[in-house]
Amino acid sequence: MQKVKMKLRVGAVADAGTTVATMTGSWRSQRPVVDIEKCTYCGICETYCPEDIIVIDRKTKTNEKDFAYCKGCGICANECPKECIKMVSEGA
Repeated sequence: MQKVKMKLRVGAVADAGTTVATMTGSWRSQRPVVDIEKCTYCGICETYCPEDIIVIDRKTKTNEKDFAYCKGCGICANECPKECIKMVSEGA
């Protein structure tokens, strides 16, 4: 008897590298909010973001996010060494 391998697909992402084609902001329950007074623009959140939606500019001291693709996973908040990113309810 020959074994058949089945490819199990879970979630909205069909193939690797296609998350930019899937806007996730509509189902996110939490979003990251940065306390700019505490932010040192170190770029740790930018580095760890799995969706690459955070852009840090040290020259202009900006911390931008593209919430259309943010899943609200909280990795940025978890990795922030200054603890200046908090996850808040999407309705807040």
